[in-house]
Amino acid sequence: MNYDCIIVGGGIAGLQAAIQLGRYKHKVLVIDSNYGRSTLCKSYHNILGWPNGISGQELRQIGKRQAENLGVEFKSEVVDSAEKIGKGFQLKVKTGFQYVSKRLLLATGVMDRIPAFPELLNCLGISVYVCPDCDGYEVKNKSTIVIGAGNVGAKMAITLSYWTQDLIYINHEQTEISEHLLKELKVHRIHYVEETIQKVLAENSYLQGFIMQSGEKIMSERGFIAFGGNEVKSKIAKQLGVELLENQHIDVNPRTKMTNIPNVWAAGDVVAHSEQVTIAMGDGSAAAIWIHKSLMD
Repeated sequence: MNYDCIIVGGGIAGLQAAIQLGRYKHKVLVIDSNYGRSTLCKSYHNILGWPNGISGQELRQIGKRQAENLGVEFKSEVVDSAEKIGKGFQLKVKTGFQYVSKRLLLATGVMDRIPAFPELLNCLGISVYVCPDCDGYEVKNKSTIVIGAGNVGAKMAITLSYWTQDLIYINHEQTEISEHLLKELKVHRIHYVEETIQKVLAENSYLQGFIMQSGEKIMSERGFIAFGGNEVKSKIAKQLGVELLENQHIDVNPRTKMTNIPNVWAAGDVVAHSEQVTIAMGDGSAAAIWIHKSLMD
């Protein structure tokens, strides 16, 4: 079946674009794996209109219903490959089905590198965070542990000293830290621990602390994760010849959100900018507006 636009990724950017394109009465398909940052976060706190927070899942459900009411179709699939055919694009999913469209929007996002402790996932967005711009405010004057690796974790701990002076940095992977950052940790009176975490202590999505390999308990009210090496989901973009930066994020026109490949747009965390829900929404809207313009031309 042919579509005016296929959106790869049903997170916040993809849903906002789908709603806008649906309002333009275009035939739109969203292909979503149902696994990403917005499926994991239990609460976003910095979104206009949600002062008490809203979970990623709830926001996605609301957005999907809104898009479906506008005629947008959804498929729970993983896109395996994409190629240009004539004036459009053909996408093949892992189950073997193929979909064709005139326009393509990549909203595939980023996945954080998080240690394999289920308790951490249950706390995400409620008492454990990954983005200081989104959630630094949530640790204001609270005892906070940063768990991470090397310089990335050290920089996060130093950044968070703006909000709280009660900070511990656990270098869980025991990765080397540069001398100047070790000095900065001392300047900010951030307690530094270089040891592997054995167990996460949490109750009802609230972090309590960690049990270290040595058996020592380190207690805290809040936590931040900072390991670096996050997965930027730009594989499909690369297949199409889309220009990527060294960090694998997609480079787009700042006004239209179109990539260097005609009729291929990108929006959300996969694009090179600050990774924020509200920015993803703006990206999705902007991309959809310019996709509509191109379809009218």
